[in-house]
Amino acid sequence: MFTFLGNIFNVVLYYPLFNLLIAIYDYLPGHDFGLAIIILTVIIRIILYPLSVSALHSQIAIQKLQPKIQEIQDAYKNDKEKQAKETLELYKKEKINPFSGLFLVLLQLPILIALYKVFWNGLNVSELSHVYSFIMKPEYINSVFLGFIDLHNPNILFAIAAGLVQFLQTKMLTPQPSNKKRSNDISVMMQKQMLYLFPIITIIILLRLPSALSLYWLASGVFSIIQQHLIFKKIKTNEVLV
Repeated sequence: MFTFLGNIFNVVLYYPLFNLLIAIYDYLPGHDFGLAIIILTVIIRIILYPLSVSALHSQIAIQKLQPKIQEIQDAYKNDKEKQAKETLELYKKEKINPFSGLFLVLLQLPILIALYKVFWNGLNVSELSHVYSFIMKPEYINSVFLGFIDLHNPNILFAIAAGLVQFLQTKMLTPQPSNKKRSNDISVMMQKQMLYLFPIITIIILLRLPSALSLYWLASGVFSIIQQHLIFKKIKTNEVLV
């Protein structure tokens, strides 16, 4: 059963991503593996862009509903079932899907796992046997980025940069408490802890992995920050026009 699922995973995700990376690597002047990773990252982010925009709009809409959600929590603080029901009714009334962000995360998870496999195994010559017949097969993969960074090994600077980018990306989406009472709320305190905890965990994990994956994480985070900034700017412009 697991072998069957593993084969499906390889055919659907790993082999296509690996071959796309090899194709980009082949056609790049100088065959820079790091630049190929950045281009692959941009392609993936463009494919996921519609879902990312939908998830981001839902997150922004939920942020704006925080005062009403807080009112529901205060009104039914002793009845969690009623609290959840009223909150879902509010989302339905405002036509918001609170699970769109979760769906995007679940969709990106297998892609991230496939990319991890690509960057972990893809530098081995033996993996080149999986290159499609219509793609030119290189004799080997040069893992050096910009002439001096070996992406096959962990890189502390890339890991820290990826963590900082994740911190900025998360901070952009973290709602600010409207009052002092709200700032002491347990949920707000947990959000603040996660704001700092997740980047630290990211750095610790990436310090043990090939820096190729750190570069992907970094490039993906930068792309997301730019995307969020443009969407926020567009929303503010629309609000002013209204």
